[in-house]
Amino acid sequence: MNKIKHIFLLMLLSLVLIYSCNDNNNTFVNPFTSVDHEALAISDNDSILLFLKNNYYDAASDAVKTLVPGKIALFDEKEKLTITDARRNNFDYKIYVYKIKEGNPIDPEFGNSEDDKGNPAVSDSIYVKYSGQSIRSSVELSTVFDSNTSGAWFSYERLAVRGWSFGFTHFKGGYLKKEENGETLNGPITYLDGGKGILFIPSGMSYTSINANNYGSALVNQNLMFNVELLDFVKNTDHDNDGKPSSEEDTNNDGDLENDFSDNSRPGVPDYLNPTI
Repeated sequence: MNKIKHIFLLMLLSLVLIYSCNDNNNTFVNPFTSVDHEALAISDNDSILLFLKNNYYDAASDAVKTLVPGKIALFDEKEKLTITDARRNNFDYKIYVYKIKEGNPIDPEFGNSEDDKGNPAVSDSIYVKYSGQSIRSSVELSTVFDSNTSGAWFSYERLAVRGWSFGFTHFKGGYLKKEENGETLNGPITYLDGGKGILFIPSGMSYTSINANNYGSALVNQNLMFNVELLDFVKNTDHDNDGKPSSEEDTNNDGDLENDFSDNSRPGVPDYLNPTI
């Protein structure tokens, strides 16, 4: 996901140029100081809702398209659309998850019930396929700005789009393809029947301008749409190897592991990365 931030060579330069110097004290000035992030969270949600009401999922082409007569808007497919509440940087957001299929981790021929790990926690490392687009209007998407069609691992602390952590909790992984005799496939690692869907993520849960690292991103403060497939995940991921799942180190239970600090001797290290907690 980090490569999303560097999709254009010019963005490498803009990361430097977007900062301006204050003539009085020669310090960097935040170019987004005028952004009201509470108001932006509300307007972002309104924009996503408009998009959901004006577009539909076309199963034949596996794509989101502008609504036409005879089709059902994404918003109206209540059995497939789930709304997940999330909180980040002291602001509340809503993430919309359109579930095409939940996923089946049990090989119908060689698997058993023990292969079903359930759904990943917010903090679990995930192995996924994806493609991302920005939502430009109620009926327009950008071209794909990043994608991976073979599978890539992402861990919680390296996720640039925090909304993924919440979105993938609605899916299950798939199962490994095997030889006809049930042995490990002699070829590329291939997952079948993974959970598949579409994530609609507000800017505050992606490249928010609250984070200075995003100032030079082409996607700063934009709502995003991701077509995703969950191939596998590490259940009870323990990021600091302290024997405790990171999901249990979310002290305030808000789904944000970056704001829990219990060790006064290491005030800048969140609990899920602190092996002494």
